[in-house]
Amino acid sequence: MFDHLLIICAGNLCRSPLAEVMMRDRLARSGRAVEVRSAGLIAAVDDPADEMIRLVAAGHGLDLSAHRSRPIDPELMRWADLVLVMERVHRRHLMELAPSSAGKVYLLGHWGGIEIPDPYRQGREACEAVYHQIATAVELWLLRL
Repeated sequence: MFDHLLIICAGNLCRSPLAEVMMRDRLARSGRAVEVRSAGLIAAVDDPADEMIRLVAAGHGLDLSAHRSRPIDPELMRWADLVLVMERVHRRHLMELAPSSAGKVYLLGHWGGIEIPDPYRQGREACEAVYHQIATAVELWLLRL
């Protein structure tokens, strides 16, 4: 079991914030006390989640209004018991940042064998597709945690 879950994407504007609030919601519903955070490999500091992903999330009952982006750093990597990334290239970048973390970094889509594409500035349809991919991946992880 783990207490600290970190979810990573590139800019911490779309995928990882959505996965963070979704995972937090699902874990809370199941009665599990796990702290969930997100960050980005190339994130700025304190940017809000992308407007379209906020709208899509709200349409599914999830609130991203409080999200503020943050870049990944070694301290966050040490804090996390499990790190979930959207793409294989994200894992490679994290291994350069924190090579000792190799055993705790997995694709969010690991159980489905998928990478989750970046919907940033690609419109509502792309954001809806990513929402459903993330929802499926989150549910598959919850079955195994």
